[in-house]
Amino acid sequence: MLVTAYDEAVLGLSEGGIPIGAALYLRDGTLISSGHNRRVQERDASVHAETDAFRKGGRRRDYPDTVMVTTLSPCWYCSGLVRQFNIGAVVIGEATTFHGGHDWLAELGVEIVVLDDPACTELLGTFILEHPDLWNEDIGL
Repeated sequence: MLVTAYDEAVLGLSEGGIPIGAALYLRDGTLISSGHNRRVQERDASVHAETDAFRKGGRRRDYPDTVMVTTLSPCWYCSGLVRQFNIGAVVIGEATTFHGGHDWLAELGVEIVVLDDPACTELLGTFILEHPDLWNEDIGL
């Protein structure tokens, strides 16, 4: 599942955006939708990877049976999305470059898996070194 999110992150980077990707799956492994951070491309601060994947998934009644897979620990905005719609689990590629709201989600009973994936860490870590101003804008600094 992480491969889908990672491929979305690479696509976002190739478009001149921030390399964060996400995918929404059913627990049985069926892909619902995927997306990537398009804040730069769309000139819209609300288009984070998780929200992009979520919006593309359409209206559903089974969110507790879904898994949000993301290359990076979700920020508070995206953590709120998981909480609001009662998404059952979040799989995180890495939380080294940014530690978002996943501890809070775990306290609320959301299943959290942090993979510490080196490819995810390298992709975003390199981006942060090369584009610190854009990164700081993305995380609200």
